[in-house]
Amino acid sequence: QFPQVVRSAKIDRIMSAIDDEYDYLFKVVLIGDSGVGKSNLLSRFTRNEFRLESKSTIGVEFATRTIEMEGRRIKAQIWDTAGQERYRAITSAYYRGALGALLIYDIAKHVTFENVERWLKELRDHAESNIVIMLVGNKSDLRHLRAVPTNEAECYAERNRLPFIETSALDCTNVDVAFTSILTEIYKSISMKQIDGGTLAPPSMLHDGAPICSNRILLSSISDPQRKRVRCFRRREAAITRLLYG
Repeated sequence: QFPQVVRSAKIDRIMSAIDDEYDYLFKVVLIGDSGVGKSNLLSRFTRNEFRLESKSTIGVEFATRTIEMEGRRIKAQIWDTAGQERYRAITSAYYRGALGALLIYDIAKHVTFENVERWLKELRDHAESNIVIMLVGNKSDLRHLRAVPTNEAECYAERNRLPFIETSALDCTNVDVAFTSILTEIYKSISMKQIDGGTLAPPSMLHDGAPICSNRILLSSISDPQRKRVRCFRRREAAITRLLYG
């Protein structure tokens, strides 16, 4: 059995290394009132899990998932920010550096939709001006309790030039679609810059002429047709975790 354990441990290390290989790192924040389902959307997308008895997020949490897009590995770093008022000062700092945001409300609680305006203002006050934002009406499975008509949300999204989608973390409806859509828009926005040499940030972000990781994006080296991949480990994530949880 011992050799099997050793092989299993080696496989785990290899799989972990593969997961750590990516071309781009996109930070996306989830914002909205407490109880709208941000944590379950995060766990459904990153781990395909759902908890009926989900506890309110304390401060800030994050999880990751890597997807393929046009032959590139995109690592999505999804941040779940607490919706309670007492955490607002903490979470607002995490808007900075985010490339995307899902602005979430509960279709069964109209007050959460009314508060979208406040969340949108806070996001625009603290985030980058070119951040990609999507309006998300969660808990679409609660059709019999709907308090926010779809057309009302569509009109709001149109006025504010936001893409809009309804999701259900419970039955998986549109969860992958929502996250993939915003990641695609981020990727398109970055690709449109058409910067040669693989640098998608100022030269000051390069170390010894080689791409490095930032909390906004992993710079990709494209020095040949094979598109060399940059290998970057989870040091930043570990450091952030230690900072948040001691």
